Amino acid sequence: MERHHRPDGLTRPQREAMLRSLTNGRGALSRRSMLRTAGGLALGTAGAGALAGCGAPVEGQSARSDGEDHSGEEKAVKFSNWLGYIDVGEDRKSHPTLDTFRRRTGIKVTYTEDINSNLEFYEKIKPRLTAGRDTGRDLICLTDWMAARFVRNGWVQKLNVSNLPNAYANLSAQFRGLDWDPARVYSYAWTGIFAVIAYNDKATDGRKVDSMEQLLEDSRLKGRIGLLTEMRDTVGMTLLDMSLRPEQFTTDDYDSAIARLQRAVDRGQVRRFTGNDYIDDLKKGRIAACLAWAGDLVQLQADHPEIKFAIPDAGYMTSTDNLLIPNKARHKENAERLIDYFYEPKVAARLAAWINYVCPVDGVREELEQIDPDLADNPLILPDEEMTEKSHTFRSLSQDEETEYEKKFSRLIGA
Repeated sequence: MERHHRPDGLTRPQREAMLRSLTNGRGALSRRSMLRTAGGLALGTAGAGALAGCGAPVEGQSARSDGEDHSGEEKAVKFSNWLGYIDVGEDRKSHPTLDTFRRRTGIKVTYTEDINSNLEFYEKIKPRLTAGRDTGRDLICLTDWMAARFVRNGWVQKLNVSNLPNAYANLSAQFRGLDWDPARVYSYAWTGIFAVIAYNDKATDGRKVDSMEQLLEDSRLKGRIGLLTEMRDTVGMTLLDMSLRPEQFTTDDYDSAIARLQRAVDRGQVRRFTGNDYIDDLKKGRIAACLAWAGDLVQLQADHPEIKFAIPDAGYMTSTDNLLIPNKARHKENAERLIDYFYEPKVAARLAAWINYVCPVDGVREELEQIDPDLADNPLILPDEEMTEKSHTFRSLSQDEETEYEKKFSRLIGA
């Protein structure tokens, strides 16, 4: 059994997870762009001890190194991000927020959409990081579990809080206190990603679906429910329904959740495990109810009022895409200024209106109302206090845990 990370590549379960992400998971190219119209903006988008327990990394840790910052003499910053994860101008090429930043600061942003999957991107830049070399990027955006690995391995630089007054003041409480970066010393949130329950009330004959218990056990939904190929979301939601905390679970807890999911699969309850390709099936009623990502639903509901969402009483899973500055970045201060710029409420509102994901910036509601009042009132973009209290995160995993858990999950979904 492959339990240990091989220095020359990914373990088999990790390769399988990467393939799922690239083909139909959060890394699929359509993940944040498939519902965009051609014409323009589509408006209606555990404690720190867990990390310490991860042990020494074996993938080739390099010492954390700031390198030499050339921000003063070079007015530039290189930013790698996911596809469709920033506002786009009417010409379908420009990015208005980045253009405004350049005009204000004189700093030109070279923006590249070259992150298709956390694992794929990790393999791409890992050789330079382990060798202590510049990756050619000043700012990158990674999902929390991969960001945790970068922090653990010493591959990112500590942020200078004096360059981040807006970020420090305006980061929403829900995005503070991470187990892998409790004080946000190395990262700031780009957006939040909520996994909730979606259902087509025509396909359910008007019945509300608002719990994992219904998804997994309601015989009236047999063969018409969808679960996500993202392990942390599907297993995390199942743990919550079993009155277990995803922030603190044990391997026995994980195995119990997998066993419960397996029973539902064996009974024919599950139509299939999906990435965001659940959208078409949900619209047409082939899937009556499923786990879904909130950003997809905001866009989907605009044209399909029969699509509803529900927050289970047991809670829901939240993950975060985060901005980090890799070691040896050539323009660290410029990157920090760009992070801070996106924490200005007016700028954050523009971004949230475009991508429709959870905004991590306090004080954005008034600005968002000027763009679209419906978006400002949507709890999938600006969660209210009641919703925030129900959010949970999946704890950081050690290298061995990640390999073991992905292997079990791959068997479950037939990957």
